[in-house]
Amino acid sequence: MTTISAERIAQIEARRDELQALMATGDLPGERFVAVSKEYAELEPVAAAAGDVRRLRAEAVSLKHMTHEADPELREMAAEELDDNQQKLEAAEHKLALALLPRDAADERPAMLEIRAGTGGDEAALFAGNLMRMYQRYADHRGWRVELISASPSEAGGYKEVVASVTGQGVFARLKFESGVHRVQRVPVTESGGRIHTSAATVAVLPEAEEVDVQIDDKDLRIDVYRSSGPGGQSVNTTDSAVRITHIPTGLVVIQQDEKSQHKNKAKAMKVLRTRLYEAERERLASERAGTRKSMVGSGDRSERIRTYNFPQGRVTDHRINLTLHRLPEILEGEMEELIDALIAEDQAERLAAIDG
Repeated sequence: MTTISAERIAQIEARRDELQALMATGDLPGERFVAVSKEYAELEPVAAAAGDVRRLRAEAVSLKHMTHEADPELREMAAEELDDNQQKLEAAEHKLALALLPRDAADERPAMLEIRAGTGGDEAALFAGNLMRMYQRYADHRGWRVELISASPSEAGGYKEVVASVTGQGVFARLKFESGVHRVQRVPVTESGGRIHTSAATVAVLPEAEEVDVQIDDKDLRIDVYRSSGPGGQSVNTTDSAVRITHIPTGLVVIQQDEKSQHKNKAKAMKVLRTRLYEAERERLASERAGTRKSMVGSGDRSERIRTYNFPQGRVTDHRINLTLHRLPEILEGEMEELIDALIAEDQAERLAAIDG
C-alpha cells in the first residue's frame, strides 16, 4: 500500500491551517473568499485523515520504545496496545491514500441519463422502463431531482428511448459506473409457454456541461424546425415547435420535440448537445492519459455487458466485479447503495494498485 511521507502530511496540515487563517482575517474579497472556502472544504477531510496518521505513527514509536522496558507487565501491555495501534494505523493510512487519489473533476456535476431499448423488441422497451423507474427511485432516496428531457414511449409500455437530467449532490460520482449494456432474463407477460427471454437496454451516464465548459460557435450549427409528430404520424402539435440541431464539425445530431414551445425544445437540445460534446472531449483526454490501461469498472464502454437482472432467480449480477445480490425486487425499487458502493470501492482499489504498481 502507498505510504504517505511525513513531509507530505505536514504540507497538507500546513495548507489547511493557512486557509483557515486566511478565512479568519475577514479581509478577502468575495470571489477570493469563495475560492479559499472551496479549497478549505475539500482539504479539511484530507487534513483530518493526515492528522490521524501522524498521531498514530507517533503513538507507534512511543509504544515500540515501551516494548523494551525492563518491567515485563509494562512490555506486555505495550505489545497489546501496539497491535491495536497497527490495525488503526493501517486503516488510517488507507483512508488517507483514498482521500489523496486524484478526483474526477466531473464527480460533483449533475448527469444526463440516457436509456435505450436494445435487442428484444417490446420486452426490451419494458425493461428500459424498469431501469428508468429504478434510477428515479434511487434519485428519490438520495434527494436528487430528475427532469425528463425527452422520451419515446413504446406502444406496449416502457421506452424505446428516454433521456433525463439528474441534479443533486455527487450525482455523477455515484451514477457514472452505470454506463453499459444491462441485460434482463425473464418470462415476458406475452409468453404463454413460460419460456425465459433475454433482452437488453443500453444506459449512458454523461456529466452535464455548463455553457462555460463547451464553446459552441453558432456557425457550426444547423438548426431545423418542423412539426412534432406522435406515434404513427399522429400530429401532437399544430406549430413548428420540434427542433433538430446538427453540430457540423462532429456530425452530432440532437432532436427535441417533447415541449410545445420551440424555444424550450431548442434549450433542451442545446443542453444535450453541450453534454455530449463535453463527454467526447473527456473521453479523448482520458484515453490520452490512460494509454493502454483501461479500468475494468470505469471504462464506460456502452457496448460492454455490465449487469444481468435475472427474474426467475431474483438476482442481480454485476459482471465487472463478479458481485451477485439476491435482492432483485429491492434493487429495482431503487435500493442500489450496496451495488454502487461496491463499484466505487473496486474503482478506488484499482486506482490505488495502479499508483503502487
